[in-house]
Amino acid sequence: MITAVAGPERPEAHDHGCPCAAGPGEGGPGAAGPGEGGPGAAGGPGMAASMRQVDPLLGNCSLPELRRRKSHKWRNYPPEVLPSFVAEMDFGLAEPIIAAVTSALAIGDCGYAHIGALPDAFAQFAAGRLDWTVEPSRVFAIPDVMTGLAEVVQAITPPGSGIVVNPPVYPPFRFRFGFYGRRLIDAPLARRADGSHALDPDAIEAALSEPDAAAYLLCSPHNPTGNVWSPADLAMVADACQRHGAVLLVDEIHAPLALPGARFVPFLAIDHELTQAETTFTFTSATKGWNIAGLKCGLAVAGAPAGVTLLEQRWEALLASHLGVLASVAAFTRGLPWLDAALGQLDENRKLLAGLLAEHLPGVGYAPPQASFLAWLDCRELGLGDDPAAVFLDRGGVALGHGPHFGTEGHGFARLNMGTSPELLAQAIRRMASAAR
Repeated sequence: MITAVAGPERPEAHDHGCPCAAGPGEGGPGAAGPGEGGPGAAGGPGMAASMRQVDPLLGNCSLPELRRRKSHKWRNYPPEVLPSFVAEMDFGLAEPIIAAVTSALAIGDCGYAHIGALPDAFAQFAAGRLDWTVEPSRVFAIPDVMTGLAEVVQAITPPGSGIVVNPPVYPPFRFRFGFYGRRLIDAPLARRADGSHALDPDAIEAALSEPDAAAYLLCSPHNPTGNVWSPADLAMVADACQRHGAVLLVDEIHAPLALPGARFVPFLAIDHELTQAETTFTFTSATKGWNIAGLKCGLAVAGAPAGVTLLEQRWEALLASHLGVLASVAAFTRGLPWLDAALGQLDENRKLLAGLLAEHLPGVGYAPPQASFLAWLDCRELGLGDDPAAVFLDRGGVALGHGPHFGTEGHGFARLNMGTSPELLAQAIRRMASAAR
């Protein structure tokens, strides 16, 4: 059965239900999977009537236009497959980002990155949107969050040490640190009766008690569950790290995408001694919030002056893309209307997804995310084995994230990307339902 735990409406949230053209020819190759009944059909008349079109600021998510893209999402599978696997939205880019990048290209400005206005731009965004006062001198550009994490882990943990994570969790955590001689120690999330997840203090305590546990990597908001951790959650994690002498690293890449009803709290904004520790860092980016992962720019924020020195010493290993820096500045300073439109669309989509699953796949468990555009689906009752995404791909022509890639806790699960139009989201669910028959 579906379990809905979406938060309450945020009063100030804007209504982004403006209609826009769906674009001709969306019934082309790959537009309709087995048993879908044609483009735009949502299953039942009521569901079709309730679907809203994409906000004009986000483009129209026309499938023929999307198939012109050459990114991994649109080139990894044949054209007949509908891709919903990688953490990349289908929306068009914010105009200020397009202007920043094209202006640089027009004058041949493609050299090595200078951090420029990025620290001040992020500090402005953090103060206005996250209620977080950031010292710009502690903000550094990095190529991406994963590279920043890997470099810092090598610097502050000994070879052979363990890093605590909370599975199911972002798959690169599971293999990337192994390249540098570290191992993961699992502290699995607790799963509530309604299908939602929570940090498990006992599991965290047990993981940090292992003799080689040197660091805790907290994913906040969490990927793939979409949890937004409370100040009490963050304090609990910090207390546990202090007791065991473990360093704390926080991945906040999905922070700009906290959805209505959820309040994201940056770890470095809480009142705790560990926020000032020499080995405490947070990592974030504009890449998820504004859909610019390919431009390669993230941010590392040091909790203390010693962390600033560490990042300065590793500048060559942490070179961001110049175009990514320019795009990130544009996003943080002039991209807020686009971000608001995206948040409004994602809020609509997570509600629509609950209805689509109830109608077409009532055996799938779904706790709507509190942040971002990823839905963690419990498909165990469908009887499709440990990796239902493989069945959805083979039988339905829709590509989801493979649950087992997120750890043992992902067996029987799949991750769906809902950062798209209501029409394409409905099409993905219809394809899944066809595969599950």
